[in-house]
Amino acid sequence: MADNARVLVVGTGAIGSFYGAILSRAGARVDVVSRSEHAQMQEHGVRVDSKELGDLSFRPATVYKDVTEVSTPPDFLVLSVKVLDDLDRAALIRPAVGPDTAIVLIENGIEIEPPIVEAFPDNPLVSCLAFVAASRVGPAHTEHKAYGRLVIGSYPSGVNDAARRFSALLEQGGINAPLSENLVTERWRKAVWNAAFNPVSVIAGGASTKDILGSENEERLLVALMQEVCDVAAAAGHPMPEDLPEKSIVNTHKMPAYHNSMALDYIHGRDMEIEAILGNVIREARRLNIPVPHLETVYGTTKMLQRRIAAKNAEATS
Repeated sequence: MADNARVLVVGTGAIGSFYGAILSRAGARVDVVSRSEHAQMQEHGVRVDSKELGDLSFRPATVYKDVTEVSTPPDFLVLSVKVLDDLDRAALIRPAVGPDTAIVLIENGIEIEPPIVEAFPDNPLVSCLAFVAASRVGPAHTEHKAYGRLVIGSYPSGVNDAARRFSALLEQGGINAPLSENLVTERWRKAVWNAAFNPVSVIAGGASTKDILGSENEERLLVALMQEVCDVAAAAGHPMPEDLPEKSIVNTHKMPAYHNSMALDYIHGRDMEIEAILGNVIREARRLNIPVPHLETVYGTTKMLQRRIAAKNAEATS
C-alpha cells in the first residue's frame, strides 16, 4: 500500500514537513508545493531533525512552485496551511484535486472543514488533529521536539476508507495515528489547550510554554480560559472531562519549552490564526449564550496586537 500511495503536501511549514517526512518514511511518494523555498528543497530536500525519531529528512519526489503545476492528482492531498480569513483554501488546492483524491486537513481550529466540504462534496475528506511540538528553525528545516500523535477521522463523524488508509501509512512511518468516530469532539478537546495557550503566549510577547507557566497566577488564568472553552464545548454537545484543564497544565509542564504556532507568527510579524483557533470558539459561545469573559478579553487583546503587526508591515512596504 505504502509503495503505491502518492501524497501531495500543500503547506510545508513545521507540521507539513514533519508529517511529510513520516509519510516518506512509510514508503509513500511525497511531492510538495513550496514557492518561497523551491530552490532550497530541490537542492537539499526537506530537513527534519527529531530528538525522538532521529533524522527524518527526506527528498520530495517533486517540488512544485505552485499547485497549478501538478499534472497527476495525488491519492492524498495533505493541506497544512494556516487557516486565515483572506486565504481561500479550496481555491488554493483545486488545481491538484482529482475525482479520487482524498483531501487531508492537518490544521488547527474549530469548524474549518465546511468550506472544503462545500467545494469538494464528492471527494473523501480526512480531518486530522496534530498533537506535536515541532517548529521551523530555518529554510526548509524543521525541529521536532516531542510527541507526534495524529488523531484522524471524517467530518462531521465516522471514519471513511481514506482515513483508514492514511492512518495505516502514518503508523507504518512510526507514529501513533488513532482513528476517531467523533472528530469534531476531538477538535474541541484540542481547542481547550489552543484557545488558552496560543493567545496568552502572544500577549506575553511571544513567550514559550515554560515562560507562561512561571507562576500560580498565570496558571490560574490558563485554567480559567480552558474551563470557558470546556463550557462552550459542553453546550455545543461535546462535553470534556472535568479535570481536563488541570491535566493540561500538568502535561504542558512535562513538555520541553515550546513556542506554539501563534507565538512564532507573532515573533516574526506574520498573520495569526486568531479566528480559527479562538474567534470561532467565541462566536459559538455567543450563539449559545455562554459567558466567556476571559476568552473575550484575550481575543480582543490578541486582535489588537494583530492590527499593530498589520500596520507595521504596511508601513514597512509603503
